[in-house]
Amino acid sequence: MSYEEKSAWLYGATAVVAYAVYLIVVLGRAASMPLQDVPYVAPLLWSVGGAIVGSILLHAVMGMFSAKADRAKDERDREIYRVGEHIGQSFLVIGAVAALLMAMAELDHFWIANTIYLAFVLSAILGSMAKIAAYREGFQQW
Repeated sequence: MSYEEKSAWLYGATAVVAYAVYLIVVLGRAASMPLQDVPYVAPLLWSVGGAIVGSILLHAVMGMFSAKADRAKDERDREIYRVGEHIGQSFLVIGAVAALLMAMAELDHFWIANTIYLAFVLSAILGSMAKIAAYREGFQQW
């Protein structure tokens, strides 16, 4: 498995774990109050911050145990990264449009913030899955 494929796995897994922890905390608090009244800001910020720090630390550890030659990117790696990012960004755009419409409809901040966070998570997961699929199944340049 190449360094870049390992990186895609780490990025996707970090997003899934951080969002799962966030959902557990928020839904656990919702047992005693309506969901939109749950204090979500601190768990959201901790979840995002934890995902960023966790991803940095995991990539640092992975880099320590990888030979310098393994970390070299070739043209195929750069193209897979570019296409994976473009695919992942589609969910970010969809989430931004959804949040914009929710704001225009004057929905509660809880729903808008969670829509944006979900869009970021889905973007990370979809982008990672696209990169992993390109490494596993082959990559057709168009």
